[in-house]
Amino acid sequence: MTRVAINGIELNVEARGRGEPLLLLHGFTGSAATWRDIAPAWDGWRTLAVDLIGHGDSDAPPDEQRYTMELCVAGLVALLDAMSIARTCVLGYSMGGRVALHLAAAAPERVSALVLEGASPGIDDAAERDARVIADRATADGIERNGVAAFIDRWEQVPLFASQKRLPDDVRANLRAQRLRNRKEGLANSLRGMGAGAQQPLWSRLHALTMPSLLIAGEDDIKYREMARAMASRMPSARVCIVPGAGHAAHLEQPAVFSERVKEFLATCLRNSERLEPSSRP
Repeated sequence: MTRVAINGIELNVEARGRGEPLLLLHGFTGSAATWRDIAPAWDGWRTLAVDLIGHGDSDAPPDEQRYTMELCVAGLVALLDAMSIARTCVLGYSMGGRVALHLAAAAPERVSALVLEGASPGIDDAAERDARVIADRATADGIERNGVAAFIDRWEQVPLFASQKRLPDDVRANLRAQRLRNRKEGLANSLRGMGAGAQQPLWSRLHALTMPSLLIAGEDDIKYREMARAMASRMPSARVCIVPGAGHAAHLEQPAVFSERVKEFLATCLRNSERLEPSSRP
């Protein structure tokens, strides 16, 4: 693990392997640990798993203004600069997928390819977006009031994660332990600053994301399965991968299939284009 000072905070990064860089971004309540069991499958790649602000071993500052999507993206660009990486593939899951999309939209010259798992470009409808902000802020207040453990008890019962009940007991226990390592201030402020309602929607900008993109969704995750198809219809170089027998977290529920599909996509990117340049400071 390496902690890197970026824009007044420190981000934790877990790096492994050698080769072209692959930036890994976890979901809400996750951490770099999300990818520990699966990243070794991507031999030939230098994986960089980051704890996003407020998560894992990265800093969780008390000021909610530090948690905007714009500052999160600026921090990741600064991290790439600090690690002398000019361009990288980016893989993001759920909240990390939204971060990946915003990174690609804000700095497309830094993103050579995208892998989005269970991701959304945000909420287009203004009234729905406002309602989501209110709901997320109420949840954030509850996290600070009642603590992380009480929140995770409720979070694990969200219908989005119903398919995870099929996971082996040891996998579910490990996932719960990862979630519980987070701090209440970090989770609460991440919801306030980087929730789906707080971010600017990107639907109207998807056509400008021309880098090769793989949009992954679990077969049982109906909402995000259809969203992946809708996104792909607007992205010039995107294709959809539906993972059988998986819900929202395909990387967790069907890790072998997920890792193989990602590996095939990355190999295709290397073979069919010269978009991945050497990792050097821009």
